Amino acid sequence: MAICRISAMQPTTTAERARFRLFIAVGFGSALVDIGAMQSLTALGLNPFIAASVGFLVGLLVNFFFHARLTFHTRMKLASFGRYLGVVGINYLLTMVFVALTLWWLGNAIAGKVVSLPLVAVNGFLLSRHWVFK
Repeated sequence: MAICRISAMQPTTTAERARFRLFIAVGFGSALVDIGAMQSLTALGLNPFIAASVGFLVGLLVNFFFHARLTFHTRMKLASFGRYLGVVGINYLLTMVFVALTLWWLGNAIAGKVVSLPLVAVNGFLLSRHWVFK
């Protein structure tokens, strides 16, 4: 089985390239759910940090389900979910740092959420591929 070349971030086979594209598509859909929830809750007057947290949680559940079933073709096991939650914890902290910084610098929490997405996506793919869904 081919693995992803970490230095180039390019999958080595056609199947791996397809998996990476699917990973990005699922991540994009999850991000839309995440940001949509955050934006809706912020528009309703909820604190931006609580809204970001709820958005993150909803996006997390959508992301795990579709990655387990579609991207990595695994059963949703408790051990995988535990490892996934470890990755999510790291990504959550990264997201909150970006939300706090852009809220402080720009007065805009959504900007921090959006800016954090590429970093969270790359971290999530590498750890999911090589650790979470093994």
